[in-house]
Amino acid sequence: MDSFSTGSSGTGSPQVSSDEFMDQMKVQLAQAYAQEFLETVRGKCFDKCITKPGSSLSGSESSCISRCVDRYIEATGIVGRALFSASR
Repeated sequence: MDSFSTGSSGTGSPQVSSDEFMDQMKVQLAQAYAQEFLETVRGKCFDKCITKPGSSLSGSESSCISRCVDRYIEATGIVGRALFSASR
């Protein structure tokens, strides 16, 4: 059975209520969003902050990564709040 199946009728097709389906879609969308966000932040912050890749981060690289991630999180929150308030 796949993650959308909650049982089956005589025809063998999965039976999922619309509420269950929406809950499953929300979870999958949240996971996909989180993965995309992390990949974007990792790529952009790495390109910006890591000038000479090595076996460890220098102090300046570490603080640059931290500031970069903080900025992306803050920007994502601002955009999310703007979109949420615009949809009301």
